[in-house]
Amino acid sequence: MEYVINASPKVIYARISTPGGLSEWFADDVNLEGSIFTFMWEKTAQKAELISTKENRSARFHWLDETDHKTYFEFKINQDDLTSDVSLTITDFADDDEIEDVKGLWDKQINNLKAQLGS
Repeated sequence: MEYVINASPKVIYARISTPGGLSEWFADDVNLEGSIFTFMWEKTAQKAELISTKENRSARFHWLDETDHKTYFEFKINQDDLTSDVSLTITDFADDDEIEDVKGLWDKQINNLKAQLGS
């Protein structure tokens, strides 16, 4: 999924790769211990490992409770060379019967991000 976001790659990167940034739009609270992020929503907590990052470009996570080690969710920042438009591409894995729900969840989360950025 790709979303156009009216913000600089540096600003977006801070929102997708740090506990403070992620807690502004992705989860109610986020803690970091080593490379493990703990995401909290109301009374639920879920842990993910930051498995790769490229400054001002991308952050890739793997949910620790996911048994398939090939799955991940990734935020990738793209900037068009001609127009300078910035977009955020999200890669996530879902079962066939969950795809629409996952898309709806990401749409909601990205709307939270855009509102937080004033975009």
